[in-house]
Amino acid sequence: MEKEVQAVDNILKDIKRPFTAIMGGSKVSTKIGIIENLMDKVDNLILCGGMTYTFAKAQGGKIGNSIVEDDKLDLALDIIAKAKAKGVNLVLGSDCVAADAFSNDAHTQVVPANNIPEGWEGLDAGPETQKAFAAAIEDAKTILWNGPAGVFEFDNFTAGSRAIAEAIAKATKNGAFSLIGGGDSVACINKFGMADQVSYISTGGGALLEAIEGKTLPGVAAIKGE
Repeated sequence: MEKEVQAVDNILKDIKRPFTAIMGGSKVSTKIGIIENLMDKVDNLILCGGMTYTFAKAQGGKIGNSIVEDDKLDLALDIIAKAKAKGVNLVLGSDCVAADAFSNDAHTQVVPANNIPEGWEGLDAGPETQKAFAAAIEDAKTILWNGPAGVFEFDNFTAGSRAIAEAIAKATKNGAFSLIGGGDSVACINKFGMADQVSYISTGGGALLEAIEGKTLPGVAAIKGE
């Protein structure tokens, strides 16, 4: 637990810049508290995974059958505006690997994330997006990763998450502090066999994310004597 507390402190208090946070997963609604708390701390904010398509639709894009939170389109636009106002480099997917079915064996094509054909759905970050991810990660000195960039459970849709993992490993080798938190991110880094190439992997899951969100956790407070 003390290591967990130190890892959180490294992210939230002893920040070495540039600080890049990567938030992935399917829904922006489950990450909004973390995103808003990080907005005052990060230099680069990568938003990826399924939430890509909520942002794409909010900006008038066509997303086919991709996952989307139609009731969070205004929230997505608000996040974009806040990032601009605070001078945060917000990195969103520009292209994606689209599939004609939610299956590892589906037919695929690389298309713009805001122009996905009807009957197709985005399941992974595309090659240009992967490059943008790497550019925002490789020069960072503090890195937080929570949530995959695609349906990493399917082997054919792991490239986006792997690009993030490889960039984090490169930055860590060059002296960055990297924290991997949240079950899916941990599963990713383990699947790629790269757990020994990052600074810290959190086993706290939701508790760690609540701490990053700014909530006071009883266990952490007890350790700190608060």
